[in-house]
Amino acid sequence: LLSLPAGAAVPAEPLTHPCRPRSRSPPRCWLRSNPYQGSLLRDSVRRYLQLPADQTVLILHAKVAQKSYGNEKRFFCPPPCVYLSGPGWKLKQEQIKARDLGEAGFRVCGYMGLDSMGSSLMETQKLSFEEQPDTKGFSCAKALYISDTDKRKHFRLVLKLFFSNGQEIGTFHSKLIKVISKPSQKKQSLKNTDLCISSGSKVSLFNRLRSQTVSTRYLSVEGGAFIASARQWAAFTLHLADERCARSEFPLREGYIRYGSVVQLVCTATGVTLPPLIIRKVMKQYAMLDVDEPISQLHKCAFQFQGSDRMYLCLSTEKVIQFQASPCPKEANRELLNDGSCWTIISTETVEYTFSESLACVREPVSPVPLIAALQLTGGGDVAMLEVQGEYFHAHLKVWFGDVEAETMYRSPKSLVCVVPDVSAFGSDWRWLRYPITVPLLLIRDDGLIYSSSFTFTYTPEQSCIPGQQVLSDVPQDSDKLLDSIHQEFTRTNFHLFMQT
Repeated sequence: LLSLPAGAAVPAEPLTHPCRPRSRSPPRCWLRSNPYQGSLLRDSVRRYLQLPADQTVLILHAKVAQKSYGNEKRFFCPPPCVYLSGPGWKLKQEQIKARDLGEAGFRVCGYMGLDSMGSSLMETQKLSFEEQPDTKGFSCAKALYISDTDKRKHFRLVLKLFFSNGQEIGTFHSKLIKVISKPSQKKQSLKNTDLCISSGSKVSLFNRLRSQTVSTRYLSVEGGAFIASARQWAAFTLHLADERCARSEFPLREGYIRYGSVVQLVCTATGVTLPPLIIRKVMKQYAMLDVDEPISQLHKCAFQFQGSDRMYLCLSTEKVIQFQASPCPKEANRELLNDGSCWTIISTETVEYTFSESLACVREPVSPVPLIAALQLTGGGDVAMLEVQGEYFHAHLKVWFGDVEAETMYRSPKSLVCVVPDVSAFGSDWRWLRYPITVPLLLIRDDGLIYSSSFTFTYTPEQSCIPGQQVLSDVPQDSDKLLDSIHQEFTRTNFHLFMQT
């Protein structure tokens, strides 16, 4: 049984792996550590599982970027942000501090730029990380832009991290960013879905008073409350709701967001939500009440509180308040807003890299950090195979089920295949297994660097092993009939499990 994280591809039917002995060995061409190295790695993995010391690099960025023309510089808005979290950062810095006997050698610094730009530091922006109250390191690249001399339609951001003693941490990439010339002013068509915003996607909202760049404020969350920040922005999941249902129920729907829809904004980091809102199109500081068309990237919009008397989401310096719009005497389908009630909406992306080098003697950069997107279990019977799908895989990775190493074969940068270890490898006699065993799925590099994931693998006991289950009813006394009944029951049970797999 595969346990998948939120947002991962879910199989059409549940996958199960019955616990039974193996009668075949995997192909010899598959890779496995030698016994001595495997024993050392297993000890390290056990210590890691008892006290994980992960290091996480989180990159937040917009899904589209507006191109600059001539000498102008349209800086990416919202600016790409980087967060460093996890106890492994502090542990690694303490190790460097103890070895180098210096105070400045263990600070984290970095550079961010566009991919394929060359190595000149003039084309990148230096990042200095500051520690926040939640112990996360934070930095943002406010001065990145793409010139009209760059003819690409898509690009990625490249983040290079170092310790201040010169030791390289690794190189990390953002997701693809689409280049646009300017926000579309035409009525959007669902044929151009790249620019439309779908329900369940992540967005950022920002406001510019009198269209001045220096006055940009981003909707964010701090201390459980919504604020308008000049430095940090939050990604919000934008849900489309069924406006016919009661406010307390608020069921979510699929589809593209259109003006006039009832939506809900949920902060992806904290889970803090705003009340149900009606999203309105903004034209020349008027909220348009009769517009029904898909919302596009970098559109101006307003958020009216559902059921209120013309009350809109508004910012006032760093506070988020409610503003009451004025009716338009000449046109009933318009309401006059103030500057603070006019927001610009843009889709965002998040990519997260997690690794742990606290228990390994790592001399090389941690990159490329593999990202697992999906698992696919195939085969059955004597040997079950698991395909690990994702990005940034290489031949020096092996799949581990908890503290048990699996025979692994590198197929491509997007695929690894491994043999699922028998449950007896976990120290339990498979014959007496009475409950499911769930183990975390790890990827481990040859030098002991651990890449954790949010995926797990669950072993399920066979039906005949479940406590309290009556396997045979009305057992005949005759020994021949007894053996025949046992054989029939064994065949029926295993056939049922075979059909499940």
